[in-house]
Amino acid sequence: MNNDFPLDEEKIDGYVKIDRYNPDKINRIAAHYADILEALGENPARAGLAKTPERVAKALQYLTHGYDLDASEILRGAMFEEEYSQMVVVKDIEVYSMCEHHMLPFFGKAHVAYIPNGHIVGLSKIPRVVDIYARRLQVQERLTNEIRDCIQQTLNPVGVAVVIECKHLCMCMRGVQKQNSVTTTSAFTGEFAHERTRSEFLRLITASLG
Repeated sequence: MNNDFPLDEEKIDGYVKIDRYNPDKINRIAAHYADILEALGENPARAGLAKTPERVAKALQYLTHGYDLDASEILRGAMFEEEYSQMVVVKDIEVYSMCEHHMLPFFGKAHVAYIPNGHIVGLSKIPRVVDIYARRLQVQERLTNEIRDCIQQTLNPVGVAVVIECKHLCMCMRGVQKQNSVTTTSAFTGEFAHERTRSEFLRLITASLG
């Protein structure tokens, strides 16, 4: 995220909430949302809605802050030489994103694996990469490929595997209104193109350690 954004601090019950935002963008987006509320038949000046355009503008900027971040740079900042050559799996990574077709949320879990080729990466950086691409207007298919490609191109591992499972509110709240549907996408490179390696990965992400 752009570090030049001013800080908006609000202390609530001893907790300091800090938001980073660009005031020019907030004002532009908020002005449009006031018009949208009016077009929907609402009164944007009434008490309950008076600050809604600004709140929505700040929420949208936060939900799309991935545009301001470089996922490859995040990975390069935590790469370490290591001879470990077995599969590394980070599973059940929470995913929250926005469908670019209707600007409604989709959410679920991502499972990511790679096989090192002389370098490993700090484990927390894998969820960071997922978040950076998820915090943009997305389609799940592209999100899956972007995570795969970033890890492959930056770490140059023997292979990368990504599986994402999400519920899409554009399917649950409108359109076909199928509340229980889940969309699964996958993307593989290198060794994960082989059935044996891919099967091991799929077994690991569905296994319970308990």
